[in-house]
Amino acid sequence: MRDSTDEPAGGASPVVALGDAAGGEKSESTLTVLIAFTANFLVAVAKTWAAALTGSASMVAEAAHSWADTGNEIFLMIANRTSRRRPDPDHPLGFGREAYVWSLFAALGLFVAGSAVSITHGIHELLDPEPATDFLIGYLVLGLSFLLEGTSFLQSVRQARREARTVDRDLITHVLVTSDPTLRAVFAEDAAALTGLVIAATGLGLHQATGSATPDAIGSILVGVLLGVVAVVLIDRNRRFLVGVQVSPPVRAAIVQALRELPEVSRVTALRVDFIGPRQLYLVADVDLTGDDTESHLAVRLRALEARIRESPAVVDCTLSLSAPDEPDLAAGAV
Repeated sequence: MRDSTDEPAGGASPVVALGDAAGGEKSESTLTVLIAFTANFLVAVAKTWAAALTGSASMVAEAAHSWADTGNEIFLMIANRTSRRRPDPDHPLGFGREAYVWSLFAALGLFVAGSAVSITHGIHELLDPEPATDFLIGYLVLGLSFLLEGTSFLQSVRQARREARTVDRDLITHVLVTSDPTLRAVFAEDAAALTGLVIAATGLGLHQATGSATPDAIGSILVGVLLGVVAVVLIDRNRRFLVGVQVSPPVRAAIVQALRELPEVSRVTALRVDFIGPRQLYLVADVDLTGDDTESHLAVRLRALEARIRESPAVVDCTLSLSAPDEPDLAAGAV
């Protein structure tokens, strides 16, 4: 079936379409995180140097932001790696949800190390202002940071746009609902980073123009608030996937339709499809098989059908049961 995060589109069977796409998307997620890590590390070093030279509160906030992002990318790389481990006897459905655990740690890190530090430093600067110097260095570092962060952001945009285009979604909607937490995290963090750079540059410029540290301190607080909002959104999305989220109604309709188109299936009377990891599904359905076989033969046919559905890389496991005679067929457009 198609990617559990995708809206159904015309063309190939959802089972086939997902199998073709899953591997490449996982590889690109890893590339997106690696580019983000490299960019954030270089930016964090540059901002720390600039913050020490200028004494700018906004620059200190941006340095804390970039170090938080750098640490978060490590969590996201762990998320990508651990979630792909194969199922074992103790974990028959695999380790897919580990991606949401490590991504949740990354979001908490952004909240604590990024948001809290920036807001606290901004408040301290308001209460005990210090003059800033070497403004030119600050502007140069902010410009360099914008280029590096922009490179990382463009990679996440390219990946998200490619996925969104295949499922007729707009970019932002796809980022919010995708089952890939690493793509969502990198996209959100880079977008926040670019916005934060604009805020920091404005605060630094007003500090230089007015001679007052107040705009700079307010800039630090605003960066912290921005990071806090992004972190809360990411925490909530990972919480939802950890608790358990089913696929959307349009995707359910596509899955029902795909099952009904199988030659062995005459009716689908119940369906449950859960996320158990990024692009990883567990499918449970009640179906009525064609023909009028004996019970033992029906069981063999059910197992064969389950094996066929599991051929999709996205379907970690599948459980099919026989429908009762009086159970209504699920209409593909009304599930």
